[in-house]
Amino acid sequence: MARRHIVEVEQFDRNDLELVFERADVMRQGAPETLRVPSKVLATVFYEPSTRTRLSFESAMLRLGGSVISTENAREFSSAIKGETVEDTIKIINGYADAIVIRHHEQGAANRAALVSDVPVINAGDGPGEHPTQALLDLYTIRHELGRIDDLTIALVGDLRFGRTARSLAKLLTRTTGCRLVFVSPPAVPMGDDVRQMLDTAGIPYTDTPDLKSAVAGADVVYQTRIQRERFATEEEYQRSSGIYLIDASVMDAMKPKSILMHPLPRVGEITTDVDADPRAAYFRQAHNGVYVRMALLQLLLTGDWS
Repeated sequence: MARRHIVEVEQFDRNDLELVFERADVMRQGAPETLRVPSKVLATVFYEPSTRTRLSFESAMLRLGGSVISTENAREFSSAIKGETVEDTIKIINGYADAIVIRHHEQGAANRAALVSDVPVINAGDGPGEHPTQALLDLYTIRHELGRIDDLTIALVGDLRFGRTARSLAKLLTRTTGCRLVFVSPPAVPMGDDVRQMLDTAGIPYTDTPDLKSAVAGADVVYQTRIQRERFATEEEYQRSSGIYLIDASVMDAMKPKSILMHPLPRVGEITTDVDADPRAAYFRQAHNGVYVRMALLQLLLTGDWS
């Protein structure tokens, strides 16, 4: 059955991953004429701030030869401020675009949008819920950097409770074999039970540790995340979790020579800038990979090649 929407990680099986990654490899070299979508229009509708996700989707569509219409900060500068529902907004945009990318502050909003949309809806992050295309580009980065997505030890560091990127990557890793996860988080933001249950069902082992250096010493991939101030009820709660896990040169010294350091960005002090020159620092390459993966996803959805 053809894919119509991308709203959650659970939609993807191993064959889907291989297809997307192979297509992204092709897009890395430039979209050939046979894969371009010159007559298509993409709408990017963002109720939360975004730099990398919105611009990479728009860059991806333009590189495919398509067009883009966009509303940034739709929470304040769209009819949402007048009380219009997500459902009504999506129904209207259906008449303007061939696909819709939505980021929303409410968990589940992307699924609500997909339920009423006649054109493909892509979840670009729904509150503390999921960010499926980020998980795809993260796993693609691991494959591109290390040559495989199986038999890896991956340390997830930082805000694992509210961090939709870390949650989504952990869920996507259930499609791999032989991987092991290490959770390193402040006490207030541990990985959620829903993700742990998915890992248990898939037979993916995981451990928790407060010791960052011991975690990175055994990891092939270190995935650092920021502590998200906007997800905490009070500044005091945020401060209790902020600044505990910092990756600097001394932490990099503890990492394996062939490992990589990733971050979904933006960083707000949890990786020092002197780490940027280390060849294992993959986070800027990771961000650039978002264009190729999103080119692949848009092309597959808009042409019906995904079946």
